[in-house]
Amino acid sequence: MVVTNTSAFSSRSLAFVALFAALMAALGLVPKIDLAFGVPITLQSLGAMLAGCLLGPRRALMALGLFLLGVALGLPLLSGGRGGPGVFMGPTVGFLFGWMLGAGVTGLVMRSLMRRLGDNAGWPVLAAAFAASAVGGIVVVYAVGIAGLCLIAHMTPLQGLLSMAVFIPGDLIKCGVCAAVVQTVVRGLPGWRLDRD
Repeated sequence: MVVTNTSAFSSRSLAFVALFAALMAALGLVPKIDLAFGVPITLQSLGAMLAGCLLGPRRALMALGLFLLGVALGLPLLSGGRGGPGVFMGPTVGFLFGWMLGAGVTGLVMRSLMRRLGDNAGWPVLAAAFAASAVGGIVVVYAVGIAGLCLIAHMTPLQGLLSMAVFIPGDLIKCGVCAAVVQTVVRGLPGWRLDRD
């Protein structure tokens, strides 16, 4: 009996991992906006935020890892139909890995906040999801992304930070969208506690 439950849990987890990897790919179909210094504006960072908030840290890391594996194998999953090993040599490489790490951190923060909230599915969940998305989806992603810019584009950390300032308003909007989606899921499906691994 225990083996069956574990097997069912594993199948369910794998289904969610695959679903969110597919969501990342679907968000890549939305056209990107290219900026002069080579880092495009895309909706895929929203997918990383959602994965962290709804899947928890372990499954979020797995979902983003699966997505990046597909990119590395040449599937055109990034905005603009990009894919293949070459994208891991460009200035955006830090953001690609930042999505994965950011999704994991988002999941950790969200899980911690949800455990404190208990079953309350109101405004506190909205605030928790916004905070988790901001920490993982902005702070962590930018930190890793800027490190990539410094390494590949030979920017100083200050130059990298200043070049990212244009993205902050859009990413804060993505945090708000993520929070609204998470609140809707938690309110509509209270038994669907994906924040716990």
